Amino acid sequence: MAFSKLLAPLVALLLLPLPAFAQASAPPAAEAANDLPIVTLDTGLGPIVIALDTVHAPVTAANFLRYVEEKRLDGTGFYRAMTIADGLGLIQGGTRNDPRRTLPGIAHEATSETGLRHTDGTISMARGAPGTASGDFFILIGDMPSLDAVEGEGDTAGFAAFGRVIEGMDVVRAIAARPTSPTLGEGVMRGQMLDPVVAIRAARVTDRPAP
Repeated sequence: MAFSKLLAPLVALLLLPLPAFAQASAPPAAEAANDLPIVTLDTGLGPIVIALDTVHAPVTAANFLRYVEEKRLDGTGFYRAMTIADGLGLIQGGTRNDPRRTLPGIAHEATSETGLRHTDGTISMARGAPGTASGDFFILIGDMPSLDAVEGEGDTAGFAAFGRVIEGMDVVRAIAARPTSPTLGEGVMRGQMLDPVVAIRAARVTDRPAP
């Protein structure tokens, strides 16, 4: 999807020293706020438990909750795994623009506005142009500050982070390690498409895991 075209130059930045940008102070970690909604993704390799930051990214978190509550993610899957280096990459899943599941795009909540950051375990929205994020998302393995919004010309709005994995990063890493097809995918996504896809059997609002 168009996310791949935008991600390519951002990923290239990971190989260069990143300039310093004035950024808002990061908010408290999602897992420290016990009133945030919790969603469990029941995948073919185990559960991934996510705290949605409805406080700092209300539009994006509410969009994801709508997909969950309307069961639009049930029967979808994680279909992409990108590895940049050892311990650094992402997995991507969601509706893949299936018209039966996908809702209209939402307003973009840049990290420069929310104060959230693309760090290890962050869940964020895939998108083309700002305002097109809908039913596809990705989860980070390792820190990727190049996905945050920065000052500059062109599309520098980054991606909309809206929560964090609080349990199940072992599952995220297991999905990232699954086989990929050498031929599936277009552009930078070629060779990153999981084969087979790892199923998201269900996505539900659940209780916070016990300490």
